[in-house]
Formats: sequence, C-alpha cells, structure tokens
Amino acid sequence: MSQRLRTQLAFSLTLVAALWGCGDPADPAAASSSPASPAGASSAVSFAGGAPSADAIGDPIGTVNGLPIGSKEFDQMAMRQMGRDGTVTEASRRDIMDRLVDEKLLYQEAVRRGIDKDPKIQKMMVNTLLKQVVYSDVRTTDIGDEDLQSYFDEHKEDFVVPEKVQIKRILVKADQAGQDAAALKAAADRIHAEVAAHTDDFKNLAQRYSKGPYARRGGDMGFVTRTGKPGVSSEIVEAAFNLAKGEVSVPFETADGWNIVYVPNRRERVERTFEQMRGSVLRKVKSERYKSLYDGFVDGLKGGANIDVKDEAYLTRAIESPAAPPAHGSSRKPGSGPARARGAPGGHRHGHSHLANGPGGIVGCGRHHVRQQRHRSLCGYVGASLSVQLLWRGYGG
Repeated sequence: MSQRLRTQLAFSLTLVAALWGCGDPADPAAASSSPASPAGASSAVSFAGGAPSADAIGDPIGTVNGLPIGSKEFDQMAMRQMGRDGTVTEASRRDIMDRLVDEKLLYQEAVRRGIDKDPKIQKMMVNTLLKQVVYSDVRTTDIGDEDLQSYFDEHKEDFVVPEKVQIKRILVKADQAGQDAAALKAAADRIHAEVAAHTDDFKNLAQRYSKGPYARRGGDMGFVTRTGKPGVSSEIVEAAFNLAKGEVSVPFETADGWNIVYVPNRRERVERTFEQMRGSVLRKVKSERYKSLYDGFVDGLKGGANIDVKDEAYLTRAIESPAAPPAHGSSRKPGSGPARARGAPGGHRHGHSHLANGPGGIVGCGRHHVRQQRHRSLCGYVGASLSVQLLWRGYGG
C-alpha cells in the first residue's frame, strides 16, 4: 500500500470520528439507536433507491453499495492533481478513486449511525436546500434600477434616520412599603434641585440616588427614538422629547415612582437619497424576494405534508436552558449540581443559530469554545459535505 493511500485511509478514519463527534454526546438515544458494527464488518446498506441525479454528479463511473460515484466528482478532484502538461497520472487517478470510495463509505456509515438526524446537520441540510432550490432564483443582475427606485419611493421612511434623544433618568421610589408619599415627593424635589445645579455631575448623582435599572450606568438609557425602546416607558420617552438639549425635567410621577429626566444630546431626523442608500435598497429587495420564494416553497411542501403538532406540548412547557459541557479535563462528581448554562453569569455568551433571510442563514455544528476551534472547522467541513450528499439522496432524481 502506498504512503499516500495509507495517509488517505488514516484521514478517512479521522473523518468518521469527527462526524460521530458532531452529535450531542449527552443524547443517549442517538448513541444507542445504531450500535457500531464489529471491526471489519460491512454496513451492507443499499443506497440505490436514493441515487443522485446525473445533473448533480455526472455519469456514473462506479458504485459503493449502490450509491454512484459520478464523473463530475472525479473531475473536480482530478483538476487539483493535474500537471502542467494538462494530464493526470494513472497513480493519481487511482488515488482519487480510492478517496471517492472512502467518502461514499463514510457517508453511508454516517447515515447508518443516524448522524443525519442531528438537528445541527439538519439545519445545514435545510440551508443547502434553500441555496440550491430556492435562493438561486434571485440574482442581482435581474434587479434593475427601476425596481430599486420604485422600492425606495414606496419605503422612504425605512431609510430615514429618525430623530433621537439621549435620555438620562433618576428614579426615586420608596425604600420600603408604606413609606410616606409626601416625604418621597420632597426627596425627589431635593434631588431635582441638586441635579439642576450640577447637570455636569448627573452620572454620579444618578449612581447615588437612582433606584432604576440604569443607575449603575449613571442613569443613561442611551439614544431613543419616539417609538421608544424595550424597558423604557412611553411616559419617559414623551417627557424627554419635550425637553431641549441640556434641559432637566421637573419631577413627575409614574407607576415606578418619581422621575427626573435629563437630555444631554439630541440627534435630528436625517433623510437620505436613493444614491446614498442604493446598496441597502438592493439588500432589502433581495431579502423580500428571498422571503417570497421561501414562503411559496414551504407552503407547497406543507400542502402535501401530514403535520401533527400538539399545542399543549409546547405552548405551556417550561423552557429549559441546555447545560454547557464540562471544561476540558474537568471531572464532575455525581451530586455536584448541573453545569452552568451558557449565557448564565460567569459563563460564555453567544448567539443562537437561526434561519436568516437568504443564503447563509444556518450556522454549522461547531461549539462556541476556543479549545474546540479545530473540531468546529473539521465538523463544519464534513457536515457541509454530508449535507450536500444527503440532499442528493433525499431530493435527487
């Protein structure tokens, strides 16, 4: 056996391990649903019924358990082995075929083990399907200036930078139930007088007196539009917009308590031209076309599907946060309590995968830990390859 072939076989075994590692080790069902075959045993799985179309892989030049190896696959790999004279040696051709056979076997083993049932892999498959079947119909060259100008004219408000005010607030409320209302109002008046005389020291005054959620930030709620922002009541927003830059409101009462609002800065409304926003308009037009195609495609699938969803199973269920895996090299003893959930205080915060508008919306199966960067890269590469082949098997001609 040649050194190159031994290297390729070793790499193939590594890919099997990587594919198996992409699953969730905490899911015993996934691990037990398909027990591993003894060493040297053959999967003996027939894949003839789900053969990919000729358009996808080219003319069949071999099969592995009925799954064809296509000429396009071979040619793509051979191009990377081509010499300066434009030829590929017989040895290289045999090595390429060996690699393709390995990949088909690994793919079949991955399916046999149920890796295609992993939600992360399924999301990658969905994204590949949408790119190939749905989003490929949207081309930038098909969207003319008239389309863009028409969209801009109909949605001008979407491209306006709205008026904003920077809101800083001191909230004065009772320290304990039953505190005298008159005394609370008197405290608000005293604080207001101090603020009015020292607006340049508002941050320290807010940190000293405010009982609001932004007290540690010196009462700074950031820049807010007239439509408001989550966590800021409409009464506070309205009061702020009635103030001039640098002005402090008189104390006013809301359900939270007595409020003193300060507006250190204002930003006026800015209207932008079509030429300034051409790129943004193009992205919005493409996004709407993506959504329209997505909705139509999914509605067609739903029309022929048998969908059984039990409302009581998800509308009232308690949402559980998945526990983070234990740190590398750590050993958690029984009874030591659950691992800290991701995003909990002291843990790692990160975004969640979701379907975005257009191609590229599904993220891979890598974990968000520095120590697993290499695993994530390999897992993403193998998962992407697997997802394409799974699509060919499931949706091919």
